[in-house]
Amino acid sequence: MNTIRNFSIIAHIDHGKTTLTDRLIRATNTVSERDMSERMMDSNPIEKERGVTIKLAPVTMHYKLPLNKFEIDGSEYTLNLIDTPGHVDFAYEVERSLAACEAAVLLVDATQGVQAQTVAHTYKAVELGLHIIPVINKIDLPSAEVDRTLKELEQVFGFKAEEVSQLSAKSGQGVEALLARIIREVPPPRGQSSAPTRALVFNSTYDSHLGVIAFVRVVDGSLDSHQPLFLMQSKTPLEVREMGIFSPQRTPQTTLETGAVGYIATGLKDIRDLRVGDTVTVNLKPLATNQPLPGYKTPQHTVYADLYPADTTNFQELQDAIEKLSLTDASLSAKLVHSPVLGSGFRLGFLGVFHVEITKERLFREQGVSTILTNPTVEYTIITTTGQTRIIQNPSDLPDPTEIKEMKEPMTRATIMCPGSALGPLMEVLQNHRGVYSNTIYIGGRAQLTYTVPLAELISGLFDELKSASSGYATLDYELIEPAPVDAVKLIILLNFEEIMPLSRIVVRQKAEKVGRKLVAEIKELLPRHVFAIPIQAAIGGKIVARETKPAASKDVTAKLYGGDQTRKDKLLKKQKKGKNRLAMFGKVSIPDDVLTKLATLQ
Repeated sequence: MNTIRNFSIIAHIDHGKTTLTDRLIRATNTVSERDMSERMMDSNPIEKERGVTIKLAPVTMHYKLPLNKFEIDGSEYTLNLIDTPGHVDFAYEVERSLAACEAAVLLVDATQGVQAQTVAHTYKAVELGLHIIPVINKIDLPSAEVDRTLKELEQVFGFKAEEVSQLSAKSGQGVEALLARIIREVPPPRGQSSAPTRALVFNSTYDSHLGVIAFVRVVDGSLDSHQPLFLMQSKTPLEVREMGIFSPQRTPQTTLETGAVGYIATGLKDIRDLRVGDTVTVNLKPLATNQPLPGYKTPQHTVYADLYPADTTNFQELQDAIEKLSLTDASLSAKLVHSPVLGSGFRLGFLGVFHVEITKERLFREQGVSTILTNPTVEYTIITTTGQTRIIQNPSDLPDPTEIKEMKEPMTRATIMCPGSALGPLMEVLQNHRGVYSNTIYIGGRAQLTYTVPLAELISGLFDELKSASSGYATLDYELIEPAPVDAVKLIILLNFEEIMPLSRIVVRQKAEKVGRKLVAEIKELLPRHVFAIPIQAAIGGKIVARETKPAASKDVTAKLYGGDQTRKDKLLKKQKKGKNRLAMFGKVSIPDDVLTKLATLQ
């Protein structure tokens, strides 16, 4: 156990954590050079394309420490690395990784410096009692600003220059020195090999042959593949089909000792049966002293959207696809909904907007299903005049205004890192999105802004506007805080005096008219012409706040007439007008699928 080192890598998006992981795998000869591929740890093709780690992936490496050019340490060390996601939506997976480790490598890009998510994740690691090893990456790039990054690390975290390692994950410069530092500084695993067995479940995935696969860190005792195992909190028996370590592919072993990081193929058919944070043990009736390990919070859904098949006849295909996707994504929730316009579909719960995009892309790529995804919404808390509390995610569930005593929306504490020169434009953007200023901290030539921002604003294009206002340099991290009261209303969109449910939304009263005008103008542009004029209206309650009219497609009914009396032309034009008026009263607005997709996803 004294030769085991469990550590994680904390880094912002694109700061090089996956490249460093690949380089560590090379340096320890865990995978032969022939079998290595760029971005080895990203198993999902979407991860490789976007350069963002989504799914947690551990790896076990073995390394003998060189003492000098002529001598090496006789001990072989086992290094368990858990590569963590870098996107704000997947912060809960970062927390899981950290809790399974004794240390964290804090990786900072020399060209970008300390970023918002880096700060948040590092404070979480410190809170969990992890040893921090600060590292500056990409020092070989011409644009690297090593001295500035060293100052930022000192200002934000208090690290002295001599405590910070410098390397290039791409070229391999400084990587062996980092391995030596990990072995020397990272404490061996906490735990007792003689104590009753306890292993922490920090992630899970699904395999069609082996069932649910639990990723575990053995805290006390040991696991044997021939013993019956149980989940302590859910009292669920596990049928061990396979047990082993990641190197980085699954490598079967008969035992996992104290401090080891590995996997258990449980035979469970539903990934929801294995709760992340549960404790694996070998006895269903554990001793009073054998208490479950502190569990994690269940991933919290913050964003909701309705998903419909692009072709209404393909509902069964969509249902099958979501069920298959749910096998590998335990953080996704789904319930059946129906729309008069779009047919049957599902209301999905997500961890954030990026999670929404990834889910839609996976449905298309992995399952071959084309979908219509409505505009994302957040969860509102309604306190009625009768004292009842309701939680709603969809405008159609909003009660009548006379029944609402108070309405609350989810709030966030947002941290934005940006160049000092971009402060003015950024503060204006945040103010336009109902942000409330908290404070500013200056770090060298950059600034760290803290604002209280409604979650509804964060998911409606705020991040894109911040990037635009700062020429792409702003980074954002946020955490949910207590909900706050909001004066919000339901904005209804009517086409030819008929409500189109997927286009309705909940908006704050002060923005309702502006949003209504923008929506009807955009709908007018997208909607194809019909043989009759189509009124497009935005309404709050019974009041119309915005209106546009899509003109009718014109047909020259007098083209067949050659000269003659004007009254004949007038008669035909009058007849055409009468027909159009009748169609306007009884005709149905036909919306093509591609147009409906654009309308349903309008910001």
